[in-house]
Amino acid sequence: MTTAALLDEFEANRPRLLSIARRLLGSASDAEDAVQDVWMRLTGNDATAIDNLGAWLTTVVSRLCLDRLRSRKRRGEEALEPFEETVVSTTDLPDAARDLADAVGDAMAQVIDRLHPAERVAFILHDMFDVPFETIATILGHSPASARQLASRARRRVQSGPLAAPDREARAAAVSAFLRASREGDLPGLIALLAPDVRFDFDDVAARLGSEQGLHGAEAVAHFFSGRARTAELAMVDGDPGIIIAPAGTVALALRVTFSGNRIVAIEAIADPDFIAEMAIRSLP
Repeated sequence: MTTAALLDEFEANRPRLLSIARRLLGSASDAEDAVQDVWMRLTGNDATAIDNLGAWLTTVVSRLCLDRLRSRKRRGEEALEPFEETVVSTTDLPDAARDLADAVGDAMAQVIDRLHPAERVAFILHDMFDVPFETIATILGHSPASARQLASRARRRVQSGPLAAPDREARAAAVSAFLRASREGDLPGLIALLAPDVRFDFDDVAARLGSEQGLHGAEAVAHFFSGRARTAELAMVDGDPGIIIAPAGTVALALRVTFSGNRIVAIEAIADPDFIAEMAIRSLP
């Protein structure tokens, strides 16, 4: 393939690449830089060895954005431009994704900015651009099942929306009450704080704590936690009230807690040290 023909193919894919990069990075200028980097990678490779150029370009731009998100997270930086100002139009999205973006609106943008980089990539690529989990798994270096779980976690956080300060305080109090009931083995107290269909999910590392499939239902989750939380602490986990276990000051396990109203509807146990290193965690009294 000549350079001119390759450039034509790349330019045909550029709108989709820019759309993916804008939504992953929340910055038009960062997205332009990422797409330019994709072109440099493409010209440095043997294009004749690429079976599906569109899929290859999607994978490369997503990996570049993931690296940028991780670097930004380590430095504690936000996008250079507000997410909602750089990604306003939904005309570049498939119909289902457009409906999702329109339904959640600015609240989605605020929560997406607080997602863990891998969750953000899995959610946006799958829910907005219909990228299969097998491809997302390759981008993230996870299994397809893990990629699906990451997208599911992100989806729950997006759907729950951002918390106002009073809501955050009330939910911190509820998580504190959950910890107290857990330490005391107060089964009725635990069940009272849980939604009937609550889920308790584990990442691949935390799965050693219990069933790899997770637990479902208030009674099963309450029995699991009853008498367990003796070393657990209340914390802000990626901006929301949650739970950590931090022996010697190092977080070994983080639990995200998702609410609907005043009931806990999901608890997610995260023990992957690389994942935890990229989370925003702050202990609370």
